[in-house]
Amino acid sequence: MNAPFSRRTALQAAGVTALAAGLSGGLTAGAAHADARNSARRLVTYPRPSAVPTNTSFQVRVRTAPDGDWQTLDIYRPQFEEINPATGSGKVYNSSLVYFDFRGSVEVEVTYLKGGTTRARVRPDSYDITPELLGDTLRFTLDEPKDLVVQINDEIFDCLHIVTNRIEHRPSAADDPDVIYFGPGVQTVTGGVLTVPSGKTVYLAGGAVLKATVYFKDVETAALKGHGMIWASPGGGVLCEGSKHIRVEDVIIMNPGGYITTLGEAKSVHIKKVRGFSSRGNGDGIDIFSSSDVVLDGCFLRNSDDCVAIYAHRWDYYGDTRNITVQNCSLWADVAHPINIGTHGNTDAPEVIENLVIRNIDILDHREPQMNYQGCIALNPGDSNLIRNVRIEDVRIEDFRWGQVIYMKVMYNTKYNTSVGRGIEDVYVKNLTYTGTHAEPSLLLGYDADHAITNVTFENLVINGVVIADSMKKPSWYYTTDTIQWFSNEHVTNLKFLTTAEAAAAQ
Repeated sequence: MNAPFSRRTALQAAGVTALAAGLSGGLTAGAAHADARNSARRLVTYPRPSAVPTNTSFQVRVRTAPDGDWQTLDIYRPQFEEINPATGSGKVYNSSLVYFDFRGSVEVEVTYLKGGTTRARVRPDSYDITPELLGDTLRFTLDEPKDLVVQINDEIFDCLHIVTNRIEHRPSAADDPDVIYFGPGVQTVTGGVLTVPSGKTVYLAGGAVLKATVYFKDVETAALKGHGMIWASPGGGVLCEGSKHIRVEDVIIMNPGGYITTLGEAKSVHIKKVRGFSSRGNGDGIDIFSSSDVVLDGCFLRNSDDCVAIYAHRWDYYGDTRNITVQNCSLWADVAHPINIGTHGNTDAPEVIENLVIRNIDILDHREPQMNYQGCIALNPGDSNLIRNVRIEDVRIEDFRWGQVIYMKVMYNTKYNTSVGRGIEDVYVKNLTYTGTHAEPSLLLGYDADHAITNVTFENLVINGVVIADSMKKPSWYYTTDTIQWFSNEHVTNLKFLTTAEAAAAQ
């Protein structure tokens, strides 16, 4: 976990107005193709600029259903990392990504050019998409935009990521002086940092590829929107510090030099349908430090470190973190956690991380050899942090490669902490399901009697189809956790496992 971009590179704000004016002459969608024969059905695709790397494992075509003209999609190359548990070294793998916009229904055709296809899977599993498989080609239909992963023969890295959006009205910088517009093609700014003034919206048109960090510093009511991409930015994709009323919507952020998005001392931030892919060491997805009133909604994150991390103090960020919602997201962590909460804080002036909501989440993968960094959802307060009032609901965990379903530990991790966390209080987990065979035992560990875990309730916890409850049939001397090979120590108090009916009766 590296220092934020602002601590490594001088930020440059000059030239924003000139940049917007200079781009205003190239605002058309150019080579974007539209099927306008039927206004109820429409498809828009975008060309990949030649400077942006591609991958050659797949051919992908799409058409308006049921009989539109096929359009071949350009393929981008996200990259991901896998850690060797024997050496700690990482290997980076190439993968594939396509994106397009549509209205109505579309048929997607995917051909695996390497051949030898015996099975195909379209994920998340909760979407219940069963493709028609014809040799090395598969087809399926989408009635509304979804973000998907197509896996052939259970390949982890040599797979296809599909990002889709609703067709939107494209603004013009000529029409709105408050829009900083980037049209199709590779776009750069001086110093690799685009600093956004208050009241301005940065818009990345479909087909636009911006090689820069978008930076919100001490501003209000500003935004980053559009169906374009931030690619290979030298720092992170988006950095938001000391700002409020910020929106980030729809953009793809791929292969940045830092985090996908960092929030520090930010307030009232809405991040909607951001898609982030990373492979760098410490290549987190969206990290939140000392911020409040933040919503992450509908994001797809595949990262080589934590997908979502929620902390208090670190670096130059100070203060409590509260009122954070993570919802309607799909998460895939090739390294570390899909969701990690609590590691960093302020020993000298203890802080609180509170009022967290995690709901309607699909966790596609989790791979972490180190036990101290496992957990599809991990609550790990250190540095005198107190985590309290957490609601986790409707989380679907597919079988992952290596790790734990859930991990709660009041910790003193000397690699990162200068003191033990104060505790974990009032956690309610409802409708969490895991289906698979690779999970290590989940651990719930208080540090001692003064740094404990208290008031944790699981309602309708379903492990491989079995509802886990204190009332379930089991040997009388068993703990409920024994039935699923989980463990809680003596510093976890008031731990309950309830059925839905029991929870309702207790209200």
